[in-house]
Amino acid sequence: MTAPTTAPAEAQHKNAHVDPAAQVAATGFVPVQTRSERPHSFEPADFGAPTGREVNWKHTPVAQLTSLFEVAAQNDGVEYSFPSGQGYVATPLAVGDAPRGEVFLAEDVTAAVAWQGAPEALHIRIPREEEVAEPVFVTIEGVAADRRADAHIVIEALEHSSATVVLQHKGSAQYAQNVEIIARDGSRLTVISLQQWQDDAIHAAAHQARVGADATLKHFVISFGGGVVRVNPNVELAGHGAEGYLYGLSYADAGQHLESQVYLHHKGAHTTGDVLYKGALQGKGAHSVWIGDVLIGANATGTDSYEANRNLVLTEGARADSIPNLEIETGDIQGAGHASATGRFDDEQLFYLQARGITEEEARRLVVLGFLTDVVQRLGIPALEAELLAAIETELAAVNA
Repeated sequence: MTAPTTAPAEAQHKNAHVDPAAQVAATGFVPVQTRSERPHSFEPADFGAPTGREVNWKHTPVAQLTSLFEVAAQNDGVEYSFPSGQGYVATPLAVGDAPRGEVFLAEDVTAAVAWQGAPEALHIRIPREEEVAEPVFVTIEGVAADRRADAHIVIEALEHSSATVVLQHKGSAQYAQNVEIIARDGSRLTVISLQQWQDDAIHAAAHQARVGADATLKHFVISFGGGVVRVNPNVELAGHGAEGYLYGLSYADAGQHLESQVYLHHKGAHTTGDVLYKGALQGKGAHSVWIGDVLIGANATGTDSYEANRNLVLTEGARADSIPNLEIETGDIQGAGHASATGRFDDEQLFYLQARGITEEEARRLVVLGFLTDVVQRLGIPALEAELLAAIETELAAVNA
């Protein structure tokens, strides 16, 4: 099937395309700064190749992502398997097949590439009122570092259903990916994106979600592997009483770039949002980027929202960029706030532990584990929590070696 060149009619009607190049050329143009004002298009050419000067690319090593700026000639870079929950995999969705495109609107070139390069979308569908006890696991394994793949994945939880879906990335590839998440009214959905790539993998992903009335979405981005990993979640709390909990955990080693640009849009009234991303960094050239944008819309009365990013730099030569942003369009809210902190070990904590007979190496280990475990324990999957804690222990052993 030839990849389509246009977006679904409904999506085009809702958001008329704005050509970024034309905007830049206009006299007196002021560059888009806020996440809510960014243009959308399903055509990669409308965005063009990023230069690194754009607001959404200036912290990203653009030169390492150039292979993802064009549709893959052969979409064979990854293989999919389903260790559990394969019964919830529905018929693939071509462009124009609902619900593909109901929520998703590409806001950068890699998302447009993934849309065009995926003639069929993987569709995970949780039936109405069904409570799925075991997590639905999707393993996405890269074949080789020089192989390309584009993908669009739709995760849909129907009304009053409950499920956890885990996207587990392994191996090595150059992978442009879209994940479209739809939590219907009254549903409870957890989506975990776990990046455990080899060090030469390149992964750019756009996650876009809509949460309906009285529905809850928990969304996790956990990145431990990959050369360049950029996973950008965009969550709209659309319905009255919708709740969104966005959590992230990263551990960057020497030469790794791990990035998330998070956007939480409170659209409906009495919505609740909580964003917490934590990261640890070690080794020369280790780099993490977190940009958090929260928009409380004009009709989002009674909103309660908070976002925070915390980073722990373990060695010289590592760098963490952290930028929180908050827009509020109504004064009738319960509360809203944001925070960011990046630093090294707390000397007082280390002194306290060492004063009680704990070695410096063990004290540092305990501090890091205590710092990162907070996010791990929110997963609610004991086996996965144990696996991640073991991975953290492995990372710590390397820095202490």
